Amino acid sequence: MTEFLILAFLFLAAGAVAVPLASRLGLGSVLGYLVAGIVIGPALDTLGVDVVSIQHFAEFGVVMMLFIVGLELEPSKLWSMRMRLLGLGGFQVIATALLISSALLFLGQAWETALTVGLILSLSSTAIVLQTLNEKKWLGTEGGQASFSVLLFQDIAVIPMLAVIPLLAIHDLVADEPTGSPSHEADYNLIASLDGWHQAGATIAAIAIIVIIGNYLSRPIFRYIASAGLRELFVATALITVIGMALLMTFVGLSPALGAFLGGVVLANSEYRHELESDITPFRGLLLGLFFITIGASIDFGLLKSEFELIFLATISLLLIKVVVLLVVSFVFKINKQDRWLFCLGMAQAGEFGFVLLSFSVANHVMPQGLADQLLLVVAMSMLLTPMLFIFYDKVIVTHFNKSQGGEPDEFEESSGVIIAGHGRFGSVVDRMLRAGGFGTTVLDYDAANLDVLRQFGIRAFFGDATRPDLLQSAGIQNARVLVITLNERDQISALAAYVKKTFPHVAVIARAIDHTHDHDLKLIGCDAVVRETLAASIEIGTLAFERLGVPVDQALEYGRIFSEEETSFLDAMSQYHEMNRAPLENELYLAKAQEMLDEHVNRLQSRFGAGISETNASDAKSSPD
Repeated sequence: MTEFLILAFLFLAAGAVAVPLASRLGLGSVLGYLVAGIVIGPALDTLGVDVVSIQHFAEFGVVMMLFIVGLELEPSKLWSMRMRLLGLGGFQVIATALLISSALLFLGQAWETALTVGLILSLSSTAIVLQTLNEKKWLGTEGGQASFSVLLFQDIAVIPMLAVIPLLAIHDLVADEPTGSPSHEADYNLIASLDGWHQAGATIAAIAIIVIIGNYLSRPIFRYIASAGLRELFVATALITVIGMALLMTFVGLSPALGAFLGGVVLANSEYRHELESDITPFRGLLLGLFFITIGASIDFGLLKSEFELIFLATISLLLIKVVVLLVVSFVFKINKQDRWLFCLGMAQAGEFGFVLLSFSVANHVMPQGLADQLLLVVAMSMLLTPMLFIFYDKVIVTHFNKSQGGEPDEFEESSGVIIAGHGRFGSVVDRMLRAGGFGTTVLDYDAANLDVLRQFGIRAFFGDATRPDLLQSAGIQNARVLVITLNERDQISALAAYVKKTFPHVAVIARAIDHTHDHDLKLIGCDAVVRETLAASIEIGTLAFERLGVPVDQALEYGRIFSEEETSFLDAMSQYHEMNRAPLENELYLAKAQEMLDEHVNRLQSRFGAGISETNASDAKSSPD
């Protein structure tokens, strides 16, 4: 018990000290955990701690992370990504594996070993990349989405790798048992003794079980657990769900990460999705932190010191090869320049599955233990260098592209009464209307080329990110009467509206809503007025359709006005049942009220339309020469 407490204290204290310090220096949490592991490594050696065993336990953090990633992916969305997955991911893995294998063949390695090493080093670190992209809010960018697609393909590609590697066993290595401890994962493969067809059938059955549980059994199970009203019981059930699905895949010889990912995907449409995510996230964070600490602690500094030149050269060569391959992929798939570098630099390292696959390769006599030890250092070193590459991207690449777009935000003159955030196809119309009415506007936009055109027409436009508080204050938000938000990104609109209503409550905020759910969110935030971006255009099209169907112009316009009033009234009434950032389909109360009120809404529309028709007919009869 005392040994366990000492270990727990060491790991937690190391993370608690190193991570905030690394984050404050702009290095990110991953590098903080890695450095913490390096610092406490000697103490762990003194205590005789088996770091590798702890690392295997901590790898479950990666499994949990893939479960949460799956929760964010609806099956329809995953299917829509199929071309990007196969194109980006397939090209990257195959091209990287071939280049690395060719280099090793040239250096005299057996083709089986060369191919295995190429496949292993073609993988990138899902844990590091996704963790960093989430922390930096880069996951939604084109480079972030491309990285996610490749990582997802790589995680799936681990499965055939695990199947192929044992077939590459080298006879000379079979004669000599490796000095490392053999893997016992195969002991839990319940279908290893079956023939190929039966193994395939068992695998399909296991996947089908996960789909059935996720789609049909999860709701009654979670509803039953939730009825107890004990949060800890729900947390336990969430953990059972992830562990069970991972274990099921292990029993049929597949990756536990795949089981967790599939489980997340089939539960993506569940009303319990957000609760599951919130319950799993703390465990995922702790285990991922522990995983990165064990990577730092497992670095063999003796071997590193004696073969530093070789290992350093191999690490740099690996990073360069992967960057070159990723650059080619980014050109083929037309990823833009700034996002291209995020994609290439962020994905250049080897992945955490490398630790597992290298051990698996030694146990299956595909490579000697000495080579595996060297490659373990290469994998660890490449992961250690990755946060530095992200820092280089953030501080150098992003700064360079920002300067090329127009440099630092512009200096502002005296503030006008109206600030417009965003001057695209939506904001430009608002700007022209207000200026025509004699009101001065201050336009904030992040597209320098667009602003150069606007300034030629005498429009008061300034370069900068409107979501930055310091830029807003420079633009005079404290003295403004109205803020019009016409940005394109849903999250940016919501964040900006929330900040201004909280910090400058005197400013009237009029915001563009992407859809009716966003409309509800913005009203809950406290926006003074919210306009759905497609509503007015849709009503105008409906009005024109009425005219073409023979309805008099005045009456068609009246129909449009009536529909706009009733639609706004209906949405306002439904807002009180909406929950922030929660889809209507996940809100049972919202759905019930919508079904209850929709018939009344339609009847009222028909009644007002009918009254309008009667009044029009009476008016026509009065004005008739008869």
